[in-house]
Amino acid sequence: MSATGTAAARLTAARGLGARRARGRLNHYRFAPLVLILVNVVLFAAFFAWPAVIGLVYSFTDYTGVGSFHFIGLSNYQQLFGDSAFYAALGRTVLFTVVVVPTSFVFSLLAANLMVDRFAKGKLVARIILFVPWLISPIVSGVIWRWLFGENFGLVNFVIESLGGGAVPWQSNADLSLMVVVIAATWGGTAFSMLLFIAAIKNVPVSYYEAAALDGAGPWRLFRDITLPSIAPTSFIVILLTTLNAMKEYALFQSLNNGGPGTSNNLLVQYIYQTGFQQGQIGYASAASFVLMILLMVVAVIQLTVNRRTERRR
Repeated sequence: MSATGTAAARLTAARGLGARRARGRLNHYRFAPLVLILVNVVLFAAFFAWPAVIGLVYSFTDYTGVGSFHFIGLSNYQQLFGDSAFYAALGRTVLFTVVVVPTSFVFSLLAANLMVDRFAKGKLVARIILFVPWLISPIVSGVIWRWLFGENFGLVNFVIESLGGGAVPWQSNADLSLMVVVIAATWGGTAFSMLLFIAAIKNVPVSYYEAAALDGAGPWRLFRDITLPSIAPTSFIVILLTTLNAMKEYALFQSLNNGGPGTSNNLLVQYIYQTGFQQGQIGYASAASFVLMILLMVVAVIQLTVNRRTERRR
């Protein structure tokens, strides 16, 4: 074989080897997303799907957490829908959600507008005040608010009495106790929603505001006709997340007033915890958990449907 033929053969072999290596690297890149997805699927199955299946099975049994159990059909659900305490917890959950969602939305949106305003003062102090509850545990936040609104040792009552007023029953009055939790939940959820609003507001083209200002639009009209429509998708996300979080709130109620006074401020999650872990009715609590999950799914589907129809109209 000539030198030219040998060189050509080596070149061909090198090209073939390079092509195989390139295909190998390409296959690695193709499988990388599958590996990442597989990890998420495994975690989802281990920490959500499998416990959900077990909970669904338990909801049709008389399981107490120990020993054996027996299938009892729909008895847990029949007992649940005949329990006045369940309806009381459901009503309190709806009331808390209806109050805290618009309150948190308005406060977060107002804070975001102030943060992006070039002429607003005290932004650093506002950031510290609003971000502190986001950085600490909800349990710690609840304890802090309990110290503030304690009836016998709270700072708020101390100030009121120092000014000549009478002590306010923040903990023994069900409505006042719920109001304190609403304030704490609004304060605790403001930071995250505010960040979403800030990002959305900063993405609104400045030219929109400049053109409207040339037409004589004032601050309120700029906010109403430009800012609000432009951040509508973010507003939907904030409302959806706030609603779902409010309906399954537990830590604040548990640490602030333990669902009290008595059980008057028990939300569905507190009701599930008490029946399942304090009374040992795991099967019954599992049935209540699935009812709550269905309610959350219904709320999410309704909001998604409304949002899609709104987007189509635009």
